[in-house]
Amino acid sequence: MNAVRRSLVAVIALIPFMAQAQRGGQFMELNPPQPVESTNKIEVLEFFWYGCIHCYNLEPKLDTWLKTLPKDVEFRRVPAVFNDRWAHDASIFYAFEALGLLDKLHRPFFDAIHRERLRTDRWPELSAWLEKQGVDAKKFETTVKSFGVQSKTRRAIRLTTAYKIDGTPAMAVHGRYTVPSNEAILDTVNRLVAAVRKTNK
Repeated sequence: MNAVRRSLVAVIALIPFMAQAQRGGQFMELNPPQPVESTNKIEVLEFFWYGCIHCYNLEPKLDTWLKTLPKDVEFRRVPAVFNDRWAHDASIFYAFEALGLLDKLHRPFFDAIHRERLRTDRWPELSAWLEKQGVDAKKFETTVKSFGVQSKTRRAIRLTTAYKIDGTPAMAVHGRYTVPSNEAILDTVNRLVAAVRKTNK
């Protein structure tokens, strides 16, 4: 059993607990809090899956929200991983990042999946789509399988577990709170950011 598969088994075992923990309201306080990468800013994470229609529908609102992001807030996307298919798509996300293509391809890839029915788990289809975007498909395949991308995919699995994520989209604020999918998800994140800012002062 490889490292990614072992990590997935751990996530699946925790899903019933995670679901129970998140039914309590619009957000959940994490205990213990999780470490954050941002030392001087308030860290906000979005847990998503390319195949999730709710994540896709959130994208336009998220884009608008990001334009108003305060200077003391740092936003980062994390592909949630619950099974092999989600791990595969997480690796695609990190390959985009490794090749410097994330800003260019993130939204078009979402569009291709939900508008054109692109199957990301069928290499001939994915390869053809990449070539249309001007991406060398063979180089991309090598990047997906690289140690760096697979390490980031394993880390995404660990974060999915640590933040007790049981569905997408979900957001996390500075390692202290998670917000499950709901109509007011961004408003809730704004309130939690303000709370963290007040506490940090």
